[in-house]
Amino acid sequence: MHISIIHFEPQYAADFKRLNVEWLDKYDLTEPADISMLENYQAEILDTGGCIFLAKAGDDIVGSAALLQEKPGEFELAKMAVTEAFQGKGISKLLIEKCIAQARELQAIKIFLFSNSKLNTALSLYEKYGFVHVPVVDNHYTNADVRMEMIL
Repeated sequence: MHISIIHFEPQYAADFKRLNVEWLDKYDLTEPADISMLENYQAEILDTGGCIFLAKAGDDIVGSAALLQEKPGEFELAKMAVTEAFQGKGISKLLIEKCIAQARELQAIKIFLFSNSKLNTALSLYEKYGFVHVPVVDNHYTNADVRMEMIL
């Protein structure tokens, strides 16, 4: 099946929330900061210079990833999700590659992310793309015990 990576549109807001709550709940990691970002994506992501990408298979939205501008030149990679039925098909790679390309286009100097040590598959993926483990600082997530970054 062909997967396309598209820019977020408001009609996909429910999909964006569903995809992320699905995996957060699975690992018992859902917290108020996540729900706030998913419900207030316009103010918390888009209006601050960030962007959201979605993976589309046919008419279905099956994945998401967002870049949040923390400060000029620094972006957080966040809200990366692929629905379970579509995992293992390279969709995460497409999403992360799109986010890295977008960060470069925006002349970012660094991309960082917060994660959880339970998420071995995700951590391995980030490492493959050149993210390195750094001390967990400026953490706005209660359940994140991992911080990684990539200098562009």
